[in-house]
Amino acid sequence: MSDNTEQAAWTPDSWKTKPIKQDVVYDNPEELSTVLTRITNMPPLVSTAEVERLRAQLKDVAEGRAFLLQGGDCAESFDYCNPTAIEDKLKVLLQMSLVLLWGMRQPIVRIARMAGQYAKPRSSPFETVDGKQIMSYRGDNVNSIDPAARRPDPQRLMSAYLHSAATINYVRMLLAGGFADLHRPEAWDLGHVRNPSIRREYQTIVNRLTDSLGFMDVIGATGQSAVSTVNLYTSHEALLLDYEQALTRPVAKASQTQARRGPYEPATPPRNRLAPELCDFYNMSAHFIWIGDRTRQLDGAHVEYFRGVRNPVGVKVGPTMDPAELVRALDILDPLLEPGRVTLITRYGADKIAKYLPAHIEAVMATKHQPVWCCDPCHGNTTTAPSGHKTRSFDAIISEITDSISIHQQLGSRLGGVHLELTGEHVTECTGGSMELSHLDLPSNYQTFCDPRLNYEQSLDIAFKIAKVYETQREESHID
Repeated sequence: MSDNTEQAAWTPDSWKTKPIKQDVVYDNPEELSTVLTRITNMPPLVSTAEVERLRAQLKDVAEGRAFLLQGGDCAESFDYCNPTAIEDKLKVLLQMSLVLLWGMRQPIVRIARMAGQYAKPRSSPFETVDGKQIMSYRGDNVNSIDPAARRPDPQRLMSAYLHSAATINYVRMLLAGGFADLHRPEAWDLGHVRNPSIRREYQTIVNRLTDSLGFMDVIGATGQSAVSTVNLYTSHEALLLDYEQALTRPVAKASQTQARRGPYEPATPPRNRLAPELCDFYNMSAHFIWIGDRTRQLDGAHVEYFRGVRNPVGVKVGPTMDPAELVRALDILDPLLEPGRVTLITRYGADKIAKYLPAHIEAVMATKHQPVWCCDPCHGNTTTAPSGHKTRSFDAIISEITDSISIHQQLGSRLGGVHLELTGEHVTECTGGSMELSHLDLPSNYQTFCDPRLNYEQSLDIAFKIAKVYETQREESHID
């Protein structure tokens, strides 16, 4: 660590001693307390075993043995908790990972922005609608998109928990039921893809892969389970710390568990049995959580909360972060220097990445930290179309990704993943891609109530572009 100052003792509520940004003020504290107590007593949404598995896989990413694909909606709506929306999102992530796997020849770690991405930071607590100033929409777990229902409602926190649980349950059911089985190519079709070249290229990959799997099955080189399902993890921006605290659970550290556990005693002890110093604390609302660009103050509540949970965590890094500040954030969040403990999600904009990313890389390389470097090419490339729609250019997104790959390589570092706002639906929110959408096409199926998302076909376009960059590099290295 560059700063050996000892941190004060951490508890799940020690964040309350720090200044907080993007806080939500409820007009009925008693109702909020009642809801949070109910959530505290609800079952966890993820398991410690799953979190530990992700920790191990992100260590592989940080050390160059795997690649991270993280994607999903900018902000989930409770309405997205339906079979079709969940299946479409899962399908596009699986298909993208298959393309990346084939092109990169590396395992792909899949993290979805789903089952909890219900809160959104806002630049202002108020907005003007029809000439009237009303409270800003803060996400479905705070208030409603309906201008007539902008009061922060504590009951929406319980709704967020229940919708998250239903989404995770359905994803697990799909994966356990063979949704990701590569022996079933009909589950991997391209129903929404209109571009014939994309369809042909993807089908070629599937055909080659299924032929390889068939041969390996014949010779007994692989088991059915190895290709019948995949690991898929959930994530969200942990913005509402009261909610996150309610789903933070103590689990006996391995040494304590082995010392005290009988053959039938659960691994998770009753909460009052062990002292905090004998526990690890897991955020059980998701496998992976991140701190946004607006809430990453070193002395703030969010950094304080994040430093104490065992989950792997992310930090958004943009032009306003000084390199020294980035190093200090790593010192706080990763004091044990664990590879992959922190994912740095960089978001600059295609026109700014060359100015800011090199200094950030060099600052981190001067330390012993080994974070995952992940490119978020969406947030820095948001513009407003002549029609007034917020949009993003596919070309700008690709430019930031390819520049990120190149800059990392030039400095002896490695881009370990991408973080995308996307949907499995056939929306028209971003311009460009193989569909060649223009500003004039945006109104035809513009659905987002927050930021624009890559649609199904554009998401596959991104996967192919990234895969081809690495495939070309691999071929050139063989020639050399």
